[in-house]
Amino acid sequence: MQSRRMITAALAGAALTACAGAGRAQAALEPLEIASSRGPQRFQVEIADDDAERARGLMFRTSLAPDRGMLFIFEQAGEQSFWMKNTLIPLDIIFIGADGRILNIVAEATPKTLTPRWSAGEAQFVLELRGGEAARRGIAPGDRVRHRAIPG
Repeated sequence: MQSRRMITAALAGAALTACAGAGRAQAALEPLEIASSRGPQRFQVEIADDDAERARGLMFRTSLAPDRGMLFIFEQAGEQSFWMKNTLIPLDIIFIGADGRILNIVAEATPKTLTPRWSAGEAQFVLELRGGEAARRGIAPGDRVRHRAIPG
């Protein structure tokens, strides 16, 4: 009887874990390149192009590989603001204009904070990378970002 309860508990736990992760299946990755002073910097990024994906972003992630990120795509350029609520790792938040040029970078944004991080101008795209990655790769305002969704 005891082993039957243990098996039932284990199956219930596995089912709950599967349900919790169901909405977090590995997203498709797309190539993105930044032309920096140190040459092309290549990443594989997830895409957040609807309200639900943009709201979730990289929340609850416990790690992010140095060559991975998330590109937020907005229908129109405008002032953008990001916070780090429920984000567990530091991130570089890179604001990108409609022309594909980097407007500004918020380096190593502190996890689990509600402080708004604003674009310095009208951004249509925002790229999140592992904290410190932009500095390590020489990525700076004015650099051009290339991706299928970014004109130019």
